[in-house]
Amino acid sequence: MRLPAALLLGLASSSALRAQTPSPQPTIREVERILAGLTETYGVSGMEAPVRSRLEQSLPAGLRPETDSAGNLWVTLGSGEPTVVFVAHMDEIGFRVTAIREDGSLDLEPVGGLFPSLWEAKPALVHTGHETIPGVFMPRDSSAEADAHRAPPSLRADVGATSRDSTMALGVRVGNTLTMPKEFVRLANTRATARSFDDRVGSTAQLVALQRLARTRLRHRVIFIWSVREEIGLEGARVVANTLGVRAARVHAIDTFVSADSPIEPRNFALAPLGRGAVARALDNSSVTPPAVLDSLVRVARAAGISLQVGTTNGGNDGSVFGVYGVPDVPIGWPLRYSHSPVETIDLRDVVSLARMVMAVAEQW
Repeated sequence: MRLPAALLLGLASSSALRAQTPSPQPTIREVERILAGLTETYGVSGMEAPVRSRLEQSLPAGLRPETDSAGNLWVTLGSGEPTVVFVAHMDEIGFRVTAIREDGSLDLEPVGGLFPSLWEAKPALVHTGHETIPGVFMPRDSSAEADAHRAPPSLRADVGATSRDSTMALGVRVGNTLTMPKEFVRLANTRATARSFDDRVGSTAQLVALQRLARTRLRHRVIFIWSVREEIGLEGARVVANTLGVRAARVHAIDTFVSADSPIEPRNFALAPLGRGAVARALDNSSVTPPAVLDSLVRVARAAGISLQVGTTNGGNDGSVFGVYGVPDVPIGWPLRYSHSPVETIDLRDVVSLARMVMAVAEQW
């Protein structure tokens, strides 16, 4: 693949990275505060407005964010070429109401890739767009458990009503989304757990970088995107790619690296240990990072003294949809345990590393 001339900036030797006074570095306390707030905000694919609102309220003063017709949030800094794009997604996995039964219970369909069994017999929240209604994800009948040949029943929810009319009187409608309650919990040392770190961590890293960037030192245009509906087919990012076309020289999806660093997983693939820094995706199911560009990214990290791992994993990323325009996709993530579960686990040091990588790439590459 022939690289755009603008990318040669990153392929030069480290001496081409201009010596500058570094921006103040983010701290664990800072990223924890921002991440906790974003994580505890709900936004299933297609219902990201609360997350977008929280991000807008947290942006530094003086910026002019824009929301496009798809719901993506844009912040553009600097001027001149090349145009470099960062994109993290705002949505999370969950469920959607497909029908309200006569007995008042709700039929559901998954929104995004998940294991429904992890949601059974858990508290539920129905998001109507106006209010949040508590309920439960119904456990399967114990008789079904005894029959190994029976497929598990489809997941349903119960809001405590006894008829369709009484459920609808609460404000519940077909099309509403459901999640389970979630909370950011600090674990031992620098570990933390919650649901929807995918991709609240990426969103946090971009926000922290924006708050710390020395905007006057930017040498070219940098666009930060928080996208919608990533979990159901990269829909928001596709709108961004079609809008920018060939004007983007490089895109960085700031998203999860699903890691095998877990006591219960084999370590022969996708191993990126928690606590050892951000991770550059060399390869996943949706894209291949050009080797020369990957090497250049590693040099940027080394020049800035940032811990950066390199690995291959499963899954896709928002940047892959830019490929039809010949734009190199250079995803940067963080190692995550127990992806798409209620107990996703991270190391906060990796979030700091990721925010620093976003800053270094924006300012120096």
